[in-house]
Amino acid sequence: MLLVAVLYYQKEKKLYFDLAKTKMQNVVSNISAQIIYAHMSSSDLDLSQFLKSDTYKISFYGKDKKMFLGNLEDNIDFSKDIILKDKNFILVDKSTYGHLNIYYIAIKENLYFKRVQNLKIEIIIFFFIIYFIISIIGFFLAKLFLNPIKDERERLNNFIKDTTHELNTPISAILMSTEDSHLTEKQIKRVKLAAQKISEVYKDLTYIFLEDRPNETKAKLYNLKELINSQIEYFEALAEKKKVIITTKVEDSFFTIDENDFIRLFNNLLSNAIKYNKQKGSIKIELINNTLTISDTGIGIEQEKLKDIFSRYFRATNLSGGFGIGLNIVKNICNKYSIKIDVTSQINQGTTFTLKF
Repeated sequence: MLLVAVLYYQKEKKLYFDLAKTKMQNVVSNISAQIIYAHMSSSDLDLSQFLKSDTYKISFYGKDKKMFLGNLEDNIDFSKDIILKDKNFILVDKSTYGHLNIYYIAIKENLYFKRVQNLKIEIIIFFFIIYFIISIIGFFLAKLFLNPIKDERERLNNFIKDTTHELNTPISAILMSTEDSHLTEKQIKRVKLAAQKISEVYKDLTYIFLEDRPNETKAKLYNLKELINSQIEYFEALAEKKKVIITTKVEDSFFTIDENDFIRLFNNLLSNAIKYNKQKGSIKIELINNTLTISDTGIGIEQEKLKDIFSRYFRATNLSGGFGIGLNIVKNICNKYSIKIDVTSQINQGTTFTLKF
């Protein structure tokens, strides 16, 4: 911008100079023509009329280079055609050739440097206006481009805090339950639940951060009924703690998938159904015609949040634990195996996930 401003100033300054010089040449040529005509026609010419201009100062000089009429008081170097000074310039004309004993005409322009000064001020003002506008645009564009990074950083910070909180609860339960040398059945059950919770957190984190490992998937044809029944048994202690009743209607259904992927998918859905359920609530699991349905009687999800529940680190509610990666894992696995997933929910009524294999 500074380079453009300087180049523009130089160009306009030269243009102003050329225009001023041309006008002065026209004026002095006109005066010279009248002097020559008057001398050749032996007519009178009042030279003082040329001194009445507000724009120019004019002086007439004889052969000895001494002024005999005029209002220009500057010292003139008659060897130059144009004399540049601090605030003006003078044009020296020799086209009279001694007619009426006038050998030189000097004319000084008074507006050029004022125009150049005004031009400089206008360019500076315009420069700062443009600079200010571009700065504002740049600021908002930078803010706009940095917002996703800022949001991602906030999500990661929240994720770290939530992960710490998620791990702190079961670890504290294990430490408290193992303070005694002889563990009761209740303490053993508490340790088992805490260890199960830590295991789930570990598996989720492993899946999220190691999901790009090559050759990790070992897809085989599995009977989903067997995998589901084994995982329901795994969650019985957690459901019992919250007094949630799980009912199942599961038929034989075969699908080619990696066992760990299906377990991650099913466990996250069942874990959420228990976590966000009501005390003494219920969960219904059905696997019929290659369609898996998991329905709960939990707190439900607001309609406007349903579109975001599969986004990483997104949490539809803060009423329970979690750090917003479970449903993202579910969605990734569904995409990986072309499993169609739908979700319906009503606040305080419950949520239903439907997967078609």
